[in-house]
Amino acid sequence: MYGPPPLKRRFVLPRWLGSEFAWLGLTLAVAASMAMAYRWSERIGFEQLDDIANRQLDLYASTLESELGKHAYLPSLIEMDPDIEALFETPDNPTARANAGRKLASFKVRASAITTFALDPAGTLLASSEGYKTLVGDAGPVALPSLLSRTLQAQRSQVFVANAESGASEYYFAQPVRRDAQVVGIVGVKLSLDPLEATWIDLGVRSESEKLLVIDEEGVVIMSSVRQWKYKSVGVYRVEPAVALRYSEQYPRQAIRPLNMAVENVGVRGARQVRITEPDGQYTVHMAQERAIPLLGWHVMILSDPTSVWRNARYAAWGGGAFAAFLGLLALYFWQRRQALRQISFTRNALQEANAQLESKVAQRTGELSLANDELVNEMQERQLAQDELVQAGKLAVLGQMSAGISHEINQPLTALRALAKNTSMLMAAGRMADVDENLKAISEVAERMGSITAQLKSFARKSQGEHQPVPLVSAVHYMLRLLEHRVRAEQVRVELNIPEQMLVYCDLNRLEQVLVNLAGNALDAMQDQAVKVLTISSLPAEGPRVRVRVEDTGVGLPDELLARLFEPFFTTKASGEGLGLGLVISSNIVREFGGTLRVHKGQQGLAFEFDLELAQGGNHV
Repeated sequence: MYGPPPLKRRFVLPRWLGSEFAWLGLTLAVAASMAMAYRWSERIGFEQLDDIANRQLDLYASTLESELGKHAYLPSLIEMDPDIEALFETPDNPTARANAGRKLASFKVRASAITTFALDPAGTLLASSEGYKTLVGDAGPVALPSLLSRTLQAQRSQVFVANAESGASEYYFAQPVRRDAQVVGIVGVKLSLDPLEATWIDLGVRSESEKLLVIDEEGVVIMSSVRQWKYKSVGVYRVEPAVALRYSEQYPRQAIRPLNMAVENVGVRGARQVRITEPDGQYTVHMAQERAIPLLGWHVMILSDPTSVWRNARYAAWGGGAFAAFLGLLALYFWQRRQALRQISFTRNALQEANAQLESKVAQRTGELSLANDELVNEMQERQLAQDELVQAGKLAVLGQMSAGISHEINQPLTALRALAKNTSMLMAAGRMADVDENLKAISEVAERMGSITAQLKSFARKSQGEHQPVPLVSAVHYMLRLLEHRVRAEQVRVELNIPEQMLVYCDLNRLEQVLVNLAGNALDAMQDQAVKVLTISSLPAEGPRVRVRVEDTGVGLPDELLARLFEPFFTTKASGEGLGLGLVISSNIVREFGGTLRVHKGQQGLAFEFDLELAQGGNHV
């Protein structure tokens, strides 16, 4: 009964917990967590780096294409100049050469070019904006014409040539001048790419993690944000770097040495990990991504520095390992101390806190989404308003182009009115009241005709209300023909209509008329110099309850490379000052609002534009 007090139970660490296997398992778990965290962070980092590089590539490539594209039309303008034509007619005339030189200097100043020039078929310099100076450094006037000749023989109108003295990046646009199927000379323009390259170099200095290279079809770096890499051969495109180049005069007079770029690995999205070894043996590692420029035959390559990705991956690995170790030790500690209640309480509190944070984030995100939705609605409304203004501007541009014909149409009735009024006065003085009555009736008819002309203009110029309703397709076509009647009659164009009278389409009549006027006006422009001028407007069957409207001309047509750019904003094949390049863009947007698509393809002789419309209920099919 009064025996010794019971012994307190001592906590005994489980055998498996104190063994070496437990610590080995914890070590493996920490190592696995570090590896997983490293790989995950590295993958996310490279994906972000790839996204940024792709956006930058698009920006650089589009900037380069835009800088060159806005000067591609200059040789054509130079060729059409009267002084240049006179030069090729009498190339030995000193006066013609002097006039051509002054005109070439004017073109140079307006285009911000280095040089504009004219050569004879043999490549001899006839005139330039610089007088009789050489065109390419100290290489003389012989090296460049030979390169231009090969370029033109290869059906190319542009070529890159580095300045032989300074190594500056320069670009040439040239084209042969033909008279009666014979080449009588060559005209061209030389541009400097140094300002664009200087911008890239400045960006490269401010952003050390990004380097840019432009590589030509020979694998030679012709532009770079790193000056010492320029005019080196990039072996990443070939097994061995280029040794013999087809056009060696494109580059400065120096040996083309390899850049020593080697591919070490391929990233998650195809980006390549490359190593660039310098002559002193030092090397740098970059992630290389490239974008091709098919029209130029070049590649734009951007080299991104992966150092920050690997640094963040190491931090993530250490953090993942520390987190795994913490969890392992915490589990051992809680298991050893058997504090299940505290662990449950801690977990519950953590869960409540996470839930509160989640609810707060959900509420915050909901508010942000609501605000973003309101901004999106406002942006859509502003875009619709801007598009309506563009349509109206397009109408006013068409009215301006038709002003000469319209003034002619109104001038005839005005002349008739003046003659009838004077005649009526004389008849009244003579007392011939019956003839006066006839003259007054004629004056009324002429006034009605003038009212009809101004009513058409007023109807065409008004803003559309955007209401879709069943409208007769043939009425819109007849309205378009009335607006363009003076051009059709003056240019002797034969119009062929293949549209049923009873066909109804569901759309906005005013906008449909705008589309037809734009397409028909472009067709008339394309047929100005043709012997046979036929404008065909027809309706064709389409899939479902829709109809295809086809506008075809017998004009000169366009090559395939220009057809793909017809619907780009501000792209036009007309001479400077004759078009803004917005007519087809506006027409395409209007047709898209109708639920259709505006397309272009080559017709039997010229071009054919097609778009589809919804047939209204009660309208007959084709």
